[in-house]
Amino acid sequence: MKIAFLTAGGLAPCLSATIARLTKNYFENYNDIQIIGYLYGYKGLLLGKSISIPKSIIHNIDNTYQFGGSPLGNSRVKLTNIDDCVKKGYIKKGQNPLEVAANQLKKDNIKILHTIGGDDTNSAAADLSFYLKKNKYPLTVVGLPKTIDNDVYPIKQTLGGWTAAEQGAIFFENIINENTTSDKQLIIHEIMGRNCGWLTAATALKYRERLSKKKFVKELGITKEKWDIHAILLPEDKINFNEEIKRLNKIMKKNDCVNIFLSEGAGVDIIIKETEKAGVKINRDAFGHVFLDELNPGIWFAKEFGKKLKANKILVQKSGYFARSSKANQQDLNLIFEMADFAIKSALKGHNGVIGHDEENSNKLSCINFNRIKGGKPFDISSTWYQNMLNEIKTI
Repeated sequence: MKIAFLTAGGLAPCLSATIARLTKNYFENYNDIQIIGYLYGYKGLLLGKSISIPKSIIHNIDNTYQFGGSPLGNSRVKLTNIDDCVKKGYIKKGQNPLEVAANQLKKDNIKILHTIGGDDTNSAAADLSFYLKKNKYPLTVVGLPKTIDNDVYPIKQTLGGWTAAEQGAIFFENIINENTTSDKQLIIHEIMGRNCGWLTAATALKYRERLSKKKFVKELGITKEKWDIHAILLPEDKINFNEEIKRLNKIMKKNDCVNIFLSEGAGVDIIIKETEKAGVKINRDAFGHVFLDELNPGIWFAKEFGKKLKANKILVQKSGYFARSSKANQQDLNLIFEMADFAIKSALKGHNGVIGHDEENSNKLSCINFNRIKGGKPFDISSTWYQNMLNEIKTI
């Protein structure tokens, strides 16, 4: 039986580990298995570019867990966006990307395709699965949910999120020491999360857990209050700016600094509106998503808060690439192993869908039908752990 893998979308601390676990499980437990990997996601599938993964790798596969990134490479390709695929040279004018992809899978004699990615990747997998079924090609497509945003319905926890939160906290442990370079300093830690604030909240929680284990030197002004987080801004949480500025001004006066954790999706609608009003074009990807790196939410908020807080120095730091490129931590590895093993069992039974703990079915590990998978799941800001953290921050 011939099996194919592809990884797509942005990086997350789970891609290499998931490839490794799938490869090891297939080769160790099933006979007559051949595995290939399409290079750079759906781009490689459309262009027919792949590598063969030899069975001999089984003696060395565990070393893959030491690495982040993806050994197969990633890309963002929307198979139903024909114009974009033509523009990028993935298909010729007049071709249908779904048909091109299906024909390549037929040519390669693939019986099982594992896609590892977020909601965009798995929506593309769903489109491909439906197309193949309609055209009577016997291929099973089983996706694994990769996204540090943890924003896929109805999956309880996506792969890579826990590691990204931990790495974001480690990143800020160094950045926070910049508060010693100036009086009245504003530090904004910008964290990935287009529509969902889960990663920002989880990173803040992990940072404060690590902070609680430190011993401080009050005599030299090294205090927990100064090294703590003073505000968390999320897309889901509407903020009263006037009230928040009053509160943060008191913190600035008391601690000579203000530290803010900002989800990059917070306030994006306002920023887009003001940017377009100024006559600046907003660039979007094939899926219609705004390029947040170009929008620079952190810089925008830094200007707004900096003026109101009369900050003498402003520092904006993004932990996104640092966090998402990490190797998976043990907590994520446990989840990866559980999901990858279940993905193989589901695929061999001919079940199509995305693997995850189904929030709409008592969090049972399931192969969830593609038509139930979608992105944009918001973070539940009423979560007890998050509200407890906010209440602690507001007493600083």
